[in-house]
Amino acid sequence: MDIRQVNASFAVADQVTEADLPQLKAQGFGTLICNRPDGEVDGQPGAEMLAARARELGFDWHWIPISSGNFTPEAVMAFDQVLAATGQPVLAFCRSGTRSITLWALAQSSRHTSAELVAAAAQAGYDLSPMAPLFDARFKS
Repeated sequence: MDIRQVNASFAVADQVTEADLPQLKAQGFGTLICNRPDGEVDGQPGAEMLAARARELGFDWHWIPISSGNFTPEAVMAFDQVLAATGQPVLAFCRSGTRSITLWALAQSSRHTSAELVAAAAQAGYDLSPMAPLFDARFKS
């Protein structure tokens, strides 16, 4: 598991497994957001199985699956609502972390400039510069 800190209360990671959950709890994460649809690849743990174990350990669990770069307005709004409602550190994950960081940036884009979002993503190791025009459009609206 490759955890990349984006800011003090938000991080992204690649696929999380059931075995990773105690470590995430020990690192202080309280909310998990799974952005991976079930069945994307063979051997991937199912969201419901992960959700059950995560809840047993005291995590708040949210499943906002994104497939094929399909960042719907509903998914962006749901992600933003989770971030706004939680008072604890959040870890969002998918296959590589890219969908999760992109969804985070889209959710933040009405409050932050594209330069700020691209810089935060770059600091975490992700290049979101091709999406800057989309972030700008949301920031200005």
